[in-house]
Amino acid sequence: MHNFIFGIYPYIALAVLLVGSVARYERDPFTWKSSSSQLLRRRQLILGSVLFHVGVLVIFFGHFFGLLTPLWLIELFGISHGAKQVLAVAVGGVAGIMALTGGIILIQRRLADPRIRATSSTMDIVILSLLLAQLALGLLTILVSLQHLDGEEMVRFMHWAQGIFTFDPNAARYTEGASIIFQLHIFLGLTIFVLFPFSRLVHMLSAPVRYLWRPGYQIVRSRRTEALPQHAGPVTPSRAGRAPLTRKPAE
Repeated sequence: MHNFIFGIYPYIALAVLLVGSVARYERDPFTWKSSSSQLLRRRQLILGSVLFHVGVLVIFFGHFFGLLTPLWLIELFGISHGAKQVLAVAVGGVAGIMALTGGIILIQRRLADPRIRATSSTMDIVILSLLLAQLALGLLTILVSLQHLDGEEMVRFMHWAQGIFTFDPNAARYTEGASIIFQLHIFLGLTIFVLFPFSRLVHMLSAPVRYLWRPGYQIVRSRRTEALPQHAGPVTPSRAGRAPLTRKPAE
């Protein structure tokens, strides 16, 4: 079971993440979004969203570069394993607290407000709850890391992560004997990868770079300043901004 969770399950999770995301984008492109509830309790959304997203982004890139950067490159810059672990604990701790605080604000807002709850899907609640549990486990791993700051345990997880991407058949052995908190943290992270294509998290793969070269501004309102005549009828998108229509008398 240990070999399955840490040696086979990562490939299942990454395959579902990749294939599922592509399939959803091709099959249901209009569901590829993070439905906004900004109009409902906007101030609380901004506070929670900023804390959560900034914290999660710092954690994501910290894990990405921290686990997948080759050891020889780190040693080339003269960074010791202990120094790297202290840096990870400090930055990860601050980012984790930010993300967890923001996440609690977001889930409290989503569950406490009946209007927002009505616009939330079951998967919205499930994925946010799992992210909060993952953040809590991540903060608990700091307590374990503080007991030994030599960096050796972090090196083990670097070997494991890089072994997965280099198809090392014995990658799971690097996690043997690790703290149960670390093992749960890895397992839950892989499970979030599995659920990724079926949740609102897919919006992480979309960056609005096309707005950098989008031509001009979009006119979303009529430029009319005077009121329409009573006989002209209601304003429609096709008639907005045009000259008033007149009715021809019946002969």
